[in-house]
Amino acid sequence: ISNDLVLPFILRSQASGRTRPSENMEQLILKIRRTAIVLLLFFGYAYFRSADNTQALASIGLVSFAAIVQLAPAFFGGLFWQGANGRGAIAGMVCGFAVWGYTLLMPTLLSPEHWLVTQGLHPSGVLRPEALLGVEISPVANGVIWSLSINALAFVIGSLSRLPSASESAQASIFVDRNQPLAIGRRGAAAKVNVGELIATVARYLGTRRTQRSFESYWAEAGERPKDSDPVDQRLLRFSEQLLASAIGASSSRLVHTLLLQRFEATTPASIKLLDQASEALKYNRDILQSALDQMDQAISVFDADFRLAFWNRRFRRLLGLPASVGQVGTPLNEVMRQIADIHKLSEQGIDDGDLADKIVNQNEPWLLALAASERIVEIGTSPMPGGGVVVTWHDITERILVAEALREANETLERRVEERTSELVEANRELARATRAADDANAGKTRFLAAAGHDILQPLNAAKLYASTLEERLEETDNSTLTGNIIKSLESVENILGAILAISRLDTGRQETKVSTFPIEAIMEQMAVEFAPFARERGLELKFVHSTAWIRSDPALLRRLLQNLISNAIKYTPRNAPSGRILVGCRPRDAKVVIEVLDTGIGIADSDRQSIFTEFSRLDEGMRQAPGLGLGLSIVERIAKVLDIDVIMSSTPGKGTRFSVAVERAKPETASALARTREPVSRAASKLNDLFVLCIDNDLSILEGMSGLLTQWGCEVRTAHDLASAFATIEEAGKPPQIVLADYHLEKSNGIEAIHALRQSFGVELPCVLVTADRTPSLRSEAEAEGIKLIYKPVKPAALRAVLAMGHSRREAAE
Repeated sequence: ISNDLVLPFILRSQASGRTRPSENMEQLILKIRRTAIVLLLFFGYAYFRSADNTQALASIGLVSFAAIVQLAPAFFGGLFWQGANGRGAIAGMVCGFAVWGYTLLMPTLLSPEHWLVTQGLHPSGVLRPEALLGVEISPVANGVIWSLSINALAFVIGSLSRLPSASESAQASIFVDRNQPLAIGRRGAAAKVNVGELIATVARYLGTRRTQRSFESYWAEAGERPKDSDPVDQRLLRFSEQLLASAIGASSSRLVHTLLLQRFEATTPASIKLLDQASEALKYNRDILQSALDQMDQAISVFDADFRLAFWNRRFRRLLGLPASVGQVGTPLNEVMRQIADIHKLSEQGIDDGDLADKIVNQNEPWLLALAASERIVEIGTSPMPGGGVVVTWHDITERILVAEALREANETLERRVEERTSELVEANRELARATRAADDANAGKTRFLAAAGHDILQPLNAAKLYASTLEERLEETDNSTLTGNIIKSLESVENILGAILAISRLDTGRQETKVSTFPIEAIMEQMAVEFAPFARERGLELKFVHSTAWIRSDPALLRRLLQNLISNAIKYTPRNAPSGRILVGCRPRDAKVVIEVLDTGIGIADSDRQSIFTEFSRLDEGMRQAPGLGLGLSIVERIAKVLDIDVIMSSTPGKGTRFSVAVERAKPETASALARTREPVSRAASKLNDLFVLCIDNDLSILEGMSGLLTQWGCEVRTAHDLASAFATIEEAGKPPQIVLADYHLEKSNGIEAIHALRQSFGVELPCVLVTADRTPSLRSEAEAEGIKLIYKPVKPAALRAVLAMGHSRREAAE
């Protein structure tokens, strides 16, 4: 109802201007459909209330079916009869529905006793609805037969009452006599169409040049060239129809020619308008198709059922180098193939035009053809069309063939090139191995040089520091005390520089040995709390270590060195005497790790500087203004972390502080002896050393003099020797054994450990001994620990030396 009845009526009214076009068709359609639904429900309910309820549902269905059958005459007549038109269809359906309503619908609405049912419109009963004209059959058959008969009769009479309109003929041509040639009807209509008008009509679809070539070819074969003003004849019309059908199809070509002829009959403006609209639509669609095909890289040619050229794109003639004479509709396939064979000398390849045409028509699989004239290779594919004829595609694959050939050549030489590259790679690996060995040798030599140079430099530095310490104590309460203090600080700075450089050298060469053990983290925390507390107090800062019972597994010495650098930096770069100046050191368990954190409220580090701070001798501007330093602390931290295989994580906010975190392996607690081995005893520097008999063994006279002066200042009885023999002689001269021995490792005829071992054999294994050396190799430290010998590195710090002497003195007294 909505789509087929109401909406077409509204659209025609709007197109003719009788009604104003609606701006919102969506709402209009919705209202129409809702109204149709309401009306259908209303009429259905009205029929239910009015009809005889005693009838079966099947009989009601038959009545409905009989109503639908009234569409059959117009439907099938329009399919098979070219003379059918709209007037006949309307007349037939009106008459048919009238008879259906009288014979079938009305009896269901009225009671069986009603006079219209019992006798009909005539008192004699001849027009009784259920037995029209006295024919006694079933009521349904009676209604269907009479309604269809009158419907068909009215359809035929109405269709014969006038000729079909142009639009009706166009629609009928789609279904009726589809494959027959154009029926011209009266010769007078054709006589009114001249040659120029026919050519102009065809040119609107084929183009002027192609149309002109095709008609010229037709007239050349016919041997006669008519004038444009001459009327067309039957043969020219048939040729024109076939020519146009090759481009737009038979049905569309027939429609165009029919409408052209009707223009010169007693036509209406509607017919002319339909012709123009159809022509424009067909031309537009064909132009779009032609333009799209002309843009394709493939060449396309279409041959009809008679194997004559019907369509092609621009690429077809360009790729194959064909002349303009080939570009005509109707050119035979054999002629096209002959031109291709001649132009590209296919006979030299053993292919003639007949073979080429046969392969074009019959070979379904794509095949290759070499074009000698253009030096191209094309891939030809043939696709048959359902109505006869073929579509041939010509694809230029020259580049693909060249690439494939290059790939084949590359594959042939691939093995040789692989061998060459392999040989070059082997040689490069050899060069790399030689360079690596040279670099390793250079690093080893650098390490040996630094170790030797470090020992030679630290020896006089140690002596200078001992002399300075002695001088400081002698001038403690004089005007020169400040000067001696500055000397000691300068010597300590030199010592720190050398120590950092030596540490970086050992870590860079990978020669740093690790001694992993299990120990409580609290052991390191206690040592560093004692070590850094004076430094923090001197700067007016709060230093807090959080107690922890966690045990870890790592190298205690290296881990302690790493944390020392982090804590030292935290104290140095937190502003002196700041009200909120605070450094917090603690740890927390996390899964199988223990995370040690150092937090401060210092100057912080910007995001852009987080990489540069780990570079040697790199210091930030703010840090240089805050505290002196070398810029090596975090470089050492990074290298120690690599040796220990742990990560150093930093987070910082400029102006608020910095957090450094290291995660080490968590371990199970062990016995108390492990804690005792890890902890280093810390003694008070204030312990009394009066009358302590100290034997100093060193092959450097200046160090002996400096050590003797410092220890004498502390109240010790000091004897010196330059080797083991002179040590025994000195002890014999003193008449008593030493209470503690300070020995250098590098002596003239032996080393310090051998000398200590000999002295302990003579005076007991409990003899406290300290190895004082500039040699910082891990192997020496391990050997000293195995012998129970305390180790002090040169240059000696007076405070550390005094603590060791006090500890040895206390142990000796306890033993005695």
